[in-house]
Amino acid sequence: MKIIILGSGQVGASIAENLSKEENDITLVDRNREILEKIQDRLDIRTIQGNASSPSVLKRAGADDGDLVLAVTNSDEVNMVACQVAHTLFHTPKKIARVRSADFLAHPELYNRGSIPIDLIISPEEIITEQIHRLIEYPGALQVIDFADGKIRLVGLKAYYGGALVGHELRHLKDHLPSVKTRVVAIYRKDRAIIPTGNTIIEADDEVFFIATQGNIKTVMQELRSIEEVGKKVILAGAGNIGYRLAKSLETSKFHVKLIERDKARAKRVSERLDNTVVLEGDAADEELLRQENIDSMELFCSLTNDDEANILSAMLAKRLGARRVMAIVNRLAYIDLIQSSVLDIAISPQQSTVSTLLTHVRRGDVVAAHSLRRGVAEAIEAVAHGDRKTSKMVGRRLAEIRLPEGATIGAIMRDDELINLEEDAVVQDGDHVIILVIDKRRIPDVERLFQVSATFF
Repeated sequence: MKIIILGSGQVGASIAENLSKEENDITLVDRNREILEKIQDRLDIRTIQGNASSPSVLKRAGADDGDLVLAVTNSDEVNMVACQVAHTLFHTPKKIARVRSADFLAHPELYNRGSIPIDLIISPEEIITEQIHRLIEYPGALQVIDFADGKIRLVGLKAYYGGALVGHELRHLKDHLPSVKTRVVAIYRKDRAIIPTGNTIIEADDEVFFIATQGNIKTVMQELRSIEEVGKKVILAGAGNIGYRLAKSLETSKFHVKLIERDKARAKRVSERLDNTVVLEGDAADEELLRQENIDSMELFCSLTNDDEANILSAMLAKRLGARRVMAIVNRLAYIDLIQSSVLDIAISPQQSTVSTLLTHVRRGDVVAAHSLRRGVAEAIEAVAHGDRKTSKMVGRRLAEIRLPEGATIGAIMRDDELINLEEDAVVQDGDHVIILVIDKRRIPDVERLFQVSATFF
């Protein structure tokens, strides 16, 4: 696929790095020559310096025969104009734009072929808000991902002593939960990936990924760690777009929310727009302020500013002062590896979350959803199987017959809104939604080929 990425910020650079490792022709456009040179030194991609919305720059980038324009500059207006130019002058088939302004997002009628021709709007603030909301819903989870329109979820968590299955072989999971359809699809032990079998023994501190229906997630989690109640008392640090959105979302769900903001004017504006949130002007890293607000009785502290160091330090302080669980937005991936689990309960990467959303739209085949796991190391894909035994490498075949790439495993099959038992004699049918976890992203093209329908395949 020929992909033109506009903007070499954190999201643009991350998606370029992810997609350049696969069978894609990537061109990255940005005004800053120095940043482009640094990226080109480590990635096998083409770079163009210039204004991302300029027709001449887009032409130099290859928009006239490109498959996808991905506009993720820091300017909503530039992103929208770039998509308009790519559509009108170059007839680029697919246009995706990042739009942050709530004012623009409030008018979805703008984005159609008769107005501003954008096929998909990406809002990082909405993505992060939804992600944190799911993590609050399942205390102890490190990652919660929706598949099949939210009917089933992939959950990653750390196994601890106290979980019934810890120290036992995975095959005993069926004995413990005979009526629950669930499957452990991957285990990470000291950063080493394990494709589990029935004989795999779950150990304490393993990072375990499993798939289950929404109603059964907490039941399965209890097999791997002591279950925690959802805490209703929350302190949020930072009243930016994400902090405001999350406060608004939580206060309507009967959470008791306090929001701390350093900027006096911002704090005042946000307080006027929130109904049941206590907005405090101050520094979230102020020990005295946190003590005054009874941080030791809070079930969750979440730091959401644009400053990594401030987020990490305030979350560390909140943890030391007694907050039960702490999260923080952290943009630098190197920081996440250092602090998650050892310092903070969860470190949230905005660019990785946004990359996950974008992956769905660059995968080949009838891909419904694609999500990056463990900071981009692995990926989970939901795709629809089409064809028959003559035209497909999957349809009409028993699971035991399907030749999966090394490091890939089928995690679930949804048929007519029902999870299918994944026995070896189960047969994939036309129209099935198949979820595959891939621990080595270099194998993604091989997985995509499994879902391709060929008139000549026998």
